[in-house]
Amino acid sequence: MPELPDALPHAPGHRRGAGLNPANRFESARFFLDGDELDRQHTDGERADPKRISLTVYPDATQTIINRVQKTSDIPFDWTVNPYRGCEHGCIYCFARPYHEYLGFSSGLDFETKLVAKHDAPDLLKRELGKPRWKAEHIVMSAITDVYQPIEANLQLTRRCLEIMAEARQPVSTMTKGALVLRDIDLWQELARHDAGRVTVTIVTLDAQLAKNLEPRAAAPAQRLRVIRKLADAGIPVTVNIAPVIPGLTDVEVPRILEAIADAGATGVAWVLLRLPYQIKALFLDWLQTHVHPDRAKHVESLLRQAHFGKLYHAASKRGRGRGPIAEQIARNFAVFKRRYRLDNAHAPLSNAAFRRPGGQMSFGW
Repeated sequence: MPELPDALPHAPGHRRGAGLNPANRFESARFFLDGDELDRQHTDGERADPKRISLTVYPDATQTIINRVQKTSDIPFDWTVNPYRGCEHGCIYCFARPYHEYLGFSSGLDFETKLVAKHDAPDLLKRELGKPRWKAEHIVMSAITDVYQPIEANLQLTRRCLEIMAEARQPVSTMTKGALVLRDIDLWQELARHDAGRVTVTIVTLDAQLAKNLEPRAAAPAQRLRVIRKLADAGIPVTVNIAPVIPGLTDVEVPRILEAIADAGATGVAWVLLRLPYQIKALFLDWLQTHVHPDRAKHVESLLRQAHFGKLYHAASKRGRGRGPIAEQIARNFAVFKRRYRLDNAHAPLSNAAFRRPGGQMSFGW
């Protein structure tokens, strides 16, 4: 379990999304340790500034890498590849935070500082793409956590997996908030040449300070627009996911975001309403109290509850869209400006017509 004490970048303040490390819902022992206390514990007696909490990377000895997705009505793909679990970007709203509890960690600070890496991912992927039973169906990378988070610059698991995808002409797409995707522009170009590659860039806000607070170690909004432009200029299909839309905080930005991404070269867009299952509720409310004026924080919470049957999250509400007047207003506004900026063209499915098994020969067995 190597420790990388300098993995979290230098910056004023915490540079974390979560200010809490809430109890794992599967553990019988329950306690909370907030960020200020952690900083106090990690302060050098001769220095006034707090030390950064070390990033710990745990190896995952998984035996498979292509995962079947549990099918729901709003998930349009069946297969994922996730080289990492946990994410340094630290987005406070991240829907993947509760999954970290299955590993015995907290969905709070642990999610950002205790990562799991599948070091054998490239070898496993090459083996599984070579199996006769694999039918070259569309694979999504980053369906759980971002494959272009900062740790990838050192470990390069995503790059190595993508090299195998490009060799095999395996249909693949990714969703990212990281500018590191531009490092792999050569591979995405090769995939796009066979209609087998697509990149989705996630944008929540164009406000640099708000983005810094919401997504402390993800690429800044201006960088993400630059990523869209460079990918589009390279002939790589680029779509955008405005996710999540936060009522009372970022919903007013939707028209401006749509205009900016259209100008940058995006050809499609989708949106998702903020969802707060499990401990994400406590994390997000704590974030609101820390970063948003109290009156506005109450307004944001009220609008969220109106979109989820009076709760912060309701499993029966329409997944990713919510219910009621607030959700309907966001949807109508999105639809109008999506048409205005000509972002309403549906993308054709990625093609597996050029697929070839890596290594040029078939493997037997599964």
